[in-house]
Amino acid sequence: MVNINGNLVSDNEASLSIANRGYAYGDAIFETIRVNSGSILFWEDHYFRLMASMRILRMEIPMSFTPEFLQQEIINLIKKSNLINSSVRVKIIVNRKAGGLYTPADNKIEYTISVAPLTNTFYTIKDELNTVTLFKDHYIAADLLSTLKSNNKLVNILGGIFAKENGFDNCLLLNVNKMVIEALNGNLFLVKENKIKTPPISDGCLKGVLRTQLLRILDKLPEYEIEEASISPFELQKADELFITNVVTGIQPITKFRKKEYGSNISRRLLGMLNARIRIGD
Repeated sequence: MVNINGNLVSDNEASLSIANRGYAYGDAIFETIRVNSGSILFWEDHYFRLMASMRILRMEIPMSFTPEFLQQEIINLIKKSNLINSSVRVKIIVNRKAGGLYTPADNKIEYTISVAPLTNTFYTIKDELNTVTLFKDHYIAADLLSTLKSNNKLVNILGGIFAKENGFDNCLLLNVNKMVIEALNGNLFLVKENKIKTPPISDGCLKGVLRTQLLRILDKLPEYEIEEASISPFELQKADELFITNVVTGIQPITKFRKKEYGSNISRRLLGMLNARIRIGD
């Protein structure tokens, strides 16, 4: 089932007009959310990021778009899809209504919500290789728009093709200043001894919801020194651990970059704390 502007339709009946501005111009943003047995993880952070993104893109936010309304829309869709007792991936897409060319006719919005089942109830780390490389064909602008989950993800798409064609599991993206900012599908963390570092939002990385959760957890662990600072490519090979965070998959340790192989002790410990936080409610 799919929710299109509040109407539930089956997948094979769902359709969008070719005039849809998300399709025609990439004039859209999205949120990817994990729901475990009807419990929306980190819902407050998702909601406020969505609202902030809509404001940045000058979209008109309907009065009905309260956290309670959208939460109920998500749960209703999951129930109608017979997935209320499962772990699922929910995607909300908000686009400006059709009309105009580059300049829209107005700033009113439309939305869709879709759902897909997941395998595991909690986050897990699989014992498998995760080799990465730098993607240097295109760079990310270090500005506010780069921090949004917009429908313009061409750099990520081309990076994914590059990784697939060259035998890598993922790529790390660079900004225009040649600093490492994130992976194709999540935020990047670097561990060196007791220091844990992640690129700042000002470098152009996505303002990830799971990134926010980990920063909150790390802030309460005095044994680690956490820093939001630029990461150069040269720092990667000096690290003890590298890992990627994503709200759907959790924490993914990087096992190899160039000739350097990495451990996963800290990422596994943090994953345990993250799962404990989910169990008691975020």
